[in-house]
Amino acid sequence: MSSKARDKGQDSGHDNRHDNRHDNRSCKHWQIEHDLDDIAWLTLDHGDEKVNSLGTEVLAELDVLIGELEKTPPAGLVMTSGKRGSFIVGADVREFDATTDVDVLAYNVRRVHDLFERIEQLDFPTVVAFEGYCLGGGLELALCFDWRIALDADHTRIGFPEVNLGIYPGFGGSGRAISAMGGLKAMQIMLTGRMLRARAARGMGLVDQTVDIHGSLRWAARNAVLRGKRHKRPGLVDRLTTIAPARKLLAAQMRKQTAAKAKRDHYPAPYELIDAFEAAGNDQAGMIRLEAEKVPRLLAGDTSRNLRRVFRLMERLKGQGRRSDFKARRVHVIGAGVMGGDIAAWCASRGLEVTLQDREMKYVEPAIKRAERLFRRKFKKPEALAAARQRLVADVDGQAVPRADVIIEAIFENRDAKRELFAALKGRVAEHAIIATNTSAIPLNELADVLDDPSRLIGLHFFNPVAKMPLVEVVHDPRSAPERVDDGCSFATQIGKYALPATSTPGFLVNRVLAPYMRNAMKMHREGIPREALDKAAEQFGMPMGPVELADTVGLDVGLGVIDTLMGEEAGEDRKVLEEMVNDGKLGKKSGEGFYVWKKDKPQRDPSAHEGYDLDHLAEQLMRPYFDECRACLGDQVVEDADLLDAGMIFGTGFAPFRGGPMHYLSNRSESESPTDDQSRTATEESA
Repeated sequence: MSSKARDKGQDSGHDNRHDNRHDNRSCKHWQIEHDLDDIAWLTLDHGDEKVNSLGTEVLAELDVLIGELEKTPPAGLVMTSGKRGSFIVGADVREFDATTDVDVLAYNVRRVHDLFERIEQLDFPTVVAFEGYCLGGGLELALCFDWRIALDADHTRIGFPEVNLGIYPGFGGSGRAISAMGGLKAMQIMLTGRMLRARAARGMGLVDQTVDIHGSLRWAARNAVLRGKRHKRPGLVDRLTTIAPARKLLAAQMRKQTAAKAKRDHYPAPYELIDAFEAAGNDQAGMIRLEAEKVPRLLAGDTSRNLRRVFRLMERLKGQGRRSDFKARRVHVIGAGVMGGDIAAWCASRGLEVTLQDREMKYVEPAIKRAERLFRRKFKKPEALAAARQRLVADVDGQAVPRADVIIEAIFENRDAKRELFAALKGRVAEHAIIATNTSAIPLNELADVLDDPSRLIGLHFFNPVAKMPLVEVVHDPRSAPERVDDGCSFATQIGKYALPATSTPGFLVNRVLAPYMRNAMKMHREGIPREALDKAAEQFGMPMGPVELADTVGLDVGLGVIDTLMGEEAGEDRKVLEEMVNDGKLGKKSGEGFYVWKKDKPQRDPSAHEGYDLDHLAEQLMRPYFDECRACLGDQVVEDADLLDAGMIFGTGFAPFRGGPMHYLSNRSESESPTDDQSRTATEESA
């Protein structure tokens, strides 16, 4: 027995003794031991990974161990994790790509169903006790146990994220979740992919018991086994949501709500889950049988394969943040406008001490008020809310500059003003500190030469709205010190963003691609195509919002600055239109009017304006400059490779995730098209 296991046994007031009933030497990922009360303690510790996942090898070993427990039943079974601070993050996503054969996938799903059914039917008390991530397949396994205990800690998260991978729970979780929680609650969790904290999960019926951070999961689990604790059925109201009339009504409402966010052609998984619920939501076994039919087809489909690709791209972006050990404690933001103020608020919400500077206090106060709204959304406990407020401090005179670990310039998009600001920082910045600009498009070499050491300046380009947009471009040029770029990536990751290293060409990656796309939309609008038709065409293609709404959301003044930097006078009529609107105070969403009039943060549209237009053809016209510029950026090595370009455009512009990224989409489209298709499309383009 390991010293770790022995220590746990002593901590819980009882002894663990391995009695050779099960030979752990045959298991690479599992350990099973018995204590003096004949409770079997089953521990998962994936031998090759930092976190536990349910891959083929892990499940095969579990199958053997369950067989032994069936033959020689203990007094009870407790399952835990050998990974510090984490339980099971889900199925091994990498194995999903091993085959697209639906029959093979269905066979694999049914094997897991059989194993989990045997665990559920064990005729002695079973308890699962965990902390950290209990997600997807891990939660589906936990639902097979009689009693579920979670540590009430900040790092504990419980949920079904499968919908984000283009599937729904396929290891029996759809049926067991409904049995545990009732139909409505279970469907809400599965359809949204939302991760719950321990107490919220207990309130909804996913967890039976929570243990305080200072308590002992092991002691609680032992007591639960000895008392034969079992999960209680949902209350009457929750059970009523599974009867046929209620399911029919709920399913109709769920489809309507889902359709407002995602089209069935783009994202079929939630609709397949709703169909299954309507057909068999009162029958656990029936729901599980439908999993074996539906989930393998989803796994083999284009949407799931592309969303799994997006997941891998996301993991790669996370890896950029491990390029250095840099950790910040204090951040100083210069510029309290919308971007600067929101960057400061976000950093404070992530636990950093933040000082916010601008010319006068009257410019800082609105940013502090906006930060209050963010803090209230993020923090429900009064003490956490108060702590966040204390971490964000106005600093009009910039007195905190010498103590800052990160200094971010976020003033208006003017080259001379930014140069003057950086010149004023000379001799005041700590040697280790990151010096960064949030410029949208100005090349670093036009700003850095005013510093004593130009190699220190990098770009940290955030996107609006900061609290929602996950990407930060970490901008560098040939003079940038590599270690400073690595520190910038680590900082972006530290504050919960995805870091994308990008070379300092005008517009970097995201704005360089968006500028011709938006300009094309303005040109098409000037030529008579309604803004509503343009936006609807882009959304039908899969973009999260259309180009006209996007221009208003980013801000027409920001768009004008980007066009000036990237195109100058070459922008012609497009620049003139934007300049006139900005001069009239029409800045977009933030001023209440741009291309649209905005009320309660919503653009006011003519609902019939798009009628009569071929939206698919419009989308092809709209997206052409977008794709052309992506190819050009790749050729200019703005980012390292096509995968990082796809990642940047998905997380920076919301490019349709179900398509897997622009370069991936273009590659697949060119492979699937015959020469005849190419000729036909060319002819259509020429006639247009």
